[in-house]
Amino acid sequence: MAKRELVIYKAGLFMLFLRIRKLSQIIFDPSLISALMKGVAAGMEHSRILKNLHCETVVDIGANRGQFALIARRSLPEARIVSFEPLREPAALFRSVFHSDPNVTLHEFAIGPEEKSMTIYITEADDSSSLLPISSLQNHLFAGTLPKEERIIEVKPLNVVLHAKDVQPPALLKLDVQGFELEALKGCLSLLPLFSYIYVECSFVELYEGQSLAHEVISFLSEYGFSLSGIYNLFYDKRGVAIQGDFLFGKTSTD
Repeated sequence: MAKRELVIYKAGLFMLFLRIRKLSQIIFDPSLISALMKGVAAGMEHSRILKNLHCETVVDIGANRGQFALIARRSLPEARIVSFEPLREPAALFRSVFHSDPNVTLHEFAIGPEEKSMTIYITEADDSSSLLPISSLQNHLFAGTLPKEERIIEVKPLNVVLHAKDVQPPALLKLDVQGFELEALKGCLSLLPLFSYIYVECSFVELYEGQSLAHEVISFLSEYGFSLSGIYNLFYDKRGVAIQGDFLFGKTSTD
């Protein structure tokens, strides 16, 4: 087996291990089995963070099928959840899971600094799709992330949908947008002071062409009164180099 194929094989085995571990946690929770039967596995890896937060509002940008929204609902049963997912296929699954929950709303567009149409690069595993071109390193490290299609989607600032009165404190802003983190945060600027926590997936290396890296996101949020309080779910390559993780920020000022 060639060296590159071996790396891809090992990466695939690791991702399979993570999926099996997640499924083993879900099957012991009857509230999540119904969603699993529809093809949506709750993001169990986020439960230890969410269970320590008290939030009345969760804004979920990059919702995909509702993996994060499911675990947010279980961990924060009274919270209002507002989610954003621009791809119609995962959005349809999201709606099938949450159709009877009046406190969950889904909007089918992406968040960015201005209203416009953009190309989204859809990958074989659609939860890795991005508004940025996919680098060769992405598929080298994560199996199933080769681009398969391009589509035009709508991008809007967050305040097109939400107003200050809609974000009841304490509030959590979550972003999982595959390299588009800084642009999505810019699209939230007018409402950013209303959030107590920001939870965002960040990368240490360029998995998407032109993406902002973790230190840039940290610097940006620091300017707006948020400090890094923890890094979770770190993913490492075969050499032990950190590739990406989930970064939790807390509000440090009221400005």
